[in-house]
Amino acid sequence: MTQSPFKDGLFEGKVVFVAGGTSGINLGIAKRFAELGAKVAVLGRNPEKAANAAAEIGHDAIGLTADVRDYGAIVGAMTQARDTFGPLDVVVSGAAGNFLAPVLGMSANAFKTVVDIDLLGTFNVFRGCHGLLSPNASLIAITAGQAVNPMQLQAHACAAKAGINQLVRVLALEWGPNVRVNGISPGPIEGTEGMARLAPDASTKQKHFDRIAMKRWGFIDEIAEGAVFLCSDAAKYVTGTILDIDGGSSLGDATQRQIDKGLA
Repeated sequence: MTQSPFKDGLFEGKVVFVAGGTSGINLGIAKRFAELGAKVAVLGRNPEKAANAAAEIGHDAIGLTADVRDYGAIVGAMTQARDTFGPLDVVVSGAAGNFLAPVLGMSANAFKTVVDIDLLGTFNVFRGCHGLLSPNASLIAITAGQAVNPMQLQAHACAAKAGINQLVRVLALEWGPNVRVNGISPGPIEGTEGMARLAPDASTKQKHFDRIAMKRWGFIDEIAEGAVFLCSDAAKYVTGTILDIDGGSSLGDATQRQIDKGLA
């Protein structure tokens, strides 16, 4: 990673809550805010993973346990974070579930599970945190390219992420001017569980790579820097925006589908 443009101590005294923050991209985001001085609460479903993530982040970090599908449990965890550190300045909703399956190959319950974790979970985190926020708080939803680019074997994720994008925009309208609400849509990020699920073999991974305009994989640190930007004063006039951090991979999808079908 190149040298960060953000100064040490930028988030000194601020409180950051990251749902789904025990691994991958979300843990990377939590670590970056901690490096910049924030007090951080990470939330996951597994108590051991939550505790380990907090220990990995270090001083002024706590690990909390709840299922994002359980509104009461989420409010309880965020209230605990507020009581421990103070009002929440940044809330990141990043819990997600996914798998590859055609519509006729998944049950209604399987479809519902992904929608409940991704979309309902994001609603629960954002709705639940509203009364616990500091003035001028910043919220970020982690979405994905499936929100705007239909993908085979991803009906559940496409539906859930599209809903997240619209939820971001509606909340930006309803909660401005004191709360900013934005989304981040990561592209293919090396070393993540999401990438492993979507590209389980070399052939599929190569197809993803071929769609990347910048011809390299992304890094977790690059997503974290995007989150820092959106929550900093550099973005104080930015709300209702979905920030694509994908190396241009979403730009080539339509052309690639034509190539795949032999039409271009």
